[in-house]
Amino acid sequence: MSVSQYFSADYAEARRKFLDAAQTAGARVEHHENPERGPDGEALFADVAWLGPQAPRCVLLTISGTHGAEGFCGSGVQVGWLESGLHKELPADTASLQIHAVNPHGFAWIRRVTEDNVDLNRNFVDHAAPHPDNPGYRDLAEILCPPEWNDSVIAETEAQLAAYGEREGGHALQKAISGGQYSHPDGIFYGGREDTWSRRTLLEILGRIPPSAEQVAIIDYHTGLGPRGYGERICAHLPDSGALKRAEQWYDGDMTCPSLGTSSACELNGVNLQGMERALSRVAVTGIALEYGTLPTRLVRQALRADNWLNAHGDLGSPKGRAIKAQIREAFYQDADDWKQMVWDRAIETQRLALRGMAES
Repeated sequence: MSVSQYFSADYAEARRKFLDAAQTAGARVEHHENPERGPDGEALFADVAWLGPQAPRCVLLTISGTHGAEGFCGSGVQVGWLESGLHKELPADTASLQIHAVNPHGFAWIRRVTEDNVDLNRNFVDHAAPHPDNPGYRDLAEILCPPEWNDSVIAETEAQLAAYGEREGGHALQKAISGGQYSHPDGIFYGGREDTWSRRTLLEILGRIPPSAEQVAIIDYHTGLGPRGYGERICAHLPDSGALKRAEQWYDGDMTCPSLGTSSACELNGVNLQGMERALSRVAVTGIALEYGTLPTRLVRQALRADNWLNAHGDLGSPKGRAIKAQIREAFYQDADDWKQMVWDRAIETQRLALRGMAES
């Protein structure tokens, strides 16, 4: 039986499959309604499924759709883990907490960002304090997000970005673009000036983890970075922290850390893992982003830029608009059996290692 059956063509199908699988597995389910609507006027929800004891020692927490358009991947894993019966591998003292489509607006509209154009994985900063500065983004803002979008503009701006990379270095270019910025609300990788609905919802859900919990393993599913189909375990815990040491042990060293320069990702501002770690300060949190590659970085970047232009200036229903939505979908979801199988194999291996790690901690 192919694992492709666990994956979906759109948000509505993904939600339906997740809720059906959760009900069949006997999970306790709750729903958090987003204030906005989907493309067909439908209500949007972040759904939560809890399996296992009500007072566990350990909790395996999985998250899909932090970056909405990336939700296809994590949803497929969450549905499959329930539907296949693998959830029955939970130890007696361990519960599973699955958060499906934590950014449902982005998932439904095939956008990486939330309804307010905010990158949820850059939103976990203290908005009462001065926001992190990203001078590199300011230098590149007009290049990254031009008012026109056509072949000549794409070629010209890509050449300008390449020149910046040659002058400042590839890491500096990556940090300037994707490190997180708080100065251009209509730009890409914008971290926002206040807590998003998705951030508030995620923290509300975490607040319900029982006081009995001593260990929480977090796996946040992402796509769009790295070699096609390869799942990089990216750990954003701070260097020399107990959490990073646990991650190294649990995953047998098969993980990376942006702070140590070992990851394909650069250091980011306002990442959700660090926000969740603060919210769960009373327990031992060990978290990773499981990041799967799709297309080459240049094409993923172009898709993000195109989608940002479409949201700010374009017509979603035009042929150009439909082509851009297909482009952004392809950048974050490879609708191919071999890619889905690679996603599945790495995900199940990772979840099993997390369960083993908590059991031995």
